[in-house]
Amino acid sequence: MKKVFVLGAILVVGLSNSAIAQSKKVVADKIVGQVGDKIILRSEIINTIADAKRQTQGQENVVLPNECQVLEGQLIRKALLLQAQKDSLKVEDDEIEAELDNRIRQTIQQYGSKDILEEIAGKTVYQLKDDFREAFREQKLADQMQRKIVDNIKITPTEVKQYFSRTPTDSLPFYESEIEVSQIVIVPKANKDVEEYVAKQLYDYKKQAEAQGPKKFEQLAKNYSEDPSVKENGGQFTLNRNDKFWDPPFLAGAFRLKEGQISPVIKGKFGLHIIMMISRSGDEAIVRHILRIPPITEDEIKETVDKLDTIRNQIKAGKINFAEAVSKYSDDENSKFSAGSLVGRDGSTFITLDVLDKDMIKPISDMKPGDISKPQVFLNEQRGRKEVRIIYYKSKKEPHRENLKDDYNRIAQRALEDKKTTTLEKWFKEHIPTYYILIDNEFMKCSELAQWKQAAVNAAEVRKQ
Repeated sequence: MKKVFVLGAILVVGLSNSAIAQSKKVVADKIVGQVGDKIILRSEIINTIADAKRQTQGQENVVLPNECQVLEGQLIRKALLLQAQKDSLKVEDDEIEAELDNRIRQTIQQYGSKDILEEIAGKTVYQLKDDFREAFREQKLADQMQRKIVDNIKITPTEVKQYFSRTPTDSLPFYESEIEVSQIVIVPKANKDVEEYVAKQLYDYKKQAEAQGPKKFEQLAKNYSEDPSVKENGGQFTLNRNDKFWDPPFLAGAFRLKEGQISPVIKGKFGLHIIMMISRSGDEAIVRHILRIPPITEDEIKETVDKLDTIRNQIKAGKINFAEAVSKYSDDENSKFSAGSLVGRDGSTFITLDVLDKDMIKPISDMKPGDISKPQVFLNEQRGRKEVRIIYYKSKKEPHRENLKDDYNRIAQRALEDKKTTTLEKWFKEHIPTYYILIDNEFMKCSELAQWKQAAVNAAEVRKQ
């Protein structure tokens, strides 16, 4: 069972291509597994594998799950769900709606527009949400139950050493040279006159839309909005008051509106907005917005460079340390709360050069550990704007074979995950026999399902009595 727990990313419920296509038509289906009253359909197995193939397309050395492994993962999820319900665990409706809204937004961006998504699915966004709401709730409850089982698991230094000692020396990974890098990023602020000019343009859009109606707002959004994710569908998307994804001034401004009303100009972290309320039901609303980003001139960039140069000098003089300066000045939300540290794919602050953006590689190559760079102007491609930063080259590790001295945190994390997995295995070993289990004959050959098959056989014998 141990390897199944690494399939979590694939087995998580989502608005996948296959699931959306499946929602459009009724196909021949059958029950291939059951835990208690929770059934597993053959289509779920097929969709999961199809989506795993799509998600890993183009990646090298990827081992895709087979049908037996996917069914095991689904059985695990259903058992966790059943136990969550027995333990009276709850998931708030607002949490489910916020998650659905977030997935819908991501899926719309993937397809290009809401209209395209609805055409492919053969259903409206509201109908899709109805289709997936219960699956999302099940996933949340299963996740909550799994956390309940393992959240109190801790690892001691002795256990870390024992875990490490069990790993054959020739199996220990070899790490290339790695570095620790932190940054302070400041976004240049637009000139007040320029910002006022852009705000006047937005007020002009507002007047036009108020005079000519919602269709005019939609056309203005398509022509002038600088939000690429929703520009093509007239700036329209679904908003939930409880979704922490949104910029607070934007969220507050939107939910002050009545249906058909257009907001005054709202200043948020991405720029200036006007918002139109299309419809609202409780904490959920459909809105349109037009985003304009006031352009930055070389004067504003120079002011930011000078500000960061002053900060750099204060750090070098010992008046403030780098972590304190990050907390006080940095605009980079990804690193602001980790003392400015850049983090690798494994969550470690030690990273290889390939993790760095292309504009950071050159200055790092000219620095040594302990150095703080001069201010650097760079293009934030995700935001589509120029920003300024200083870089702290904190430390460097030479190429090495994994060892407790240099890689303790990595090893401890793996040891903790191994202990959690062992705890989960023990929990399932104790609980599987207590559930009603059904497995279709097609899957009785699966070696991965040994414990589940025995429980299914026992359940079948009980039914005969």
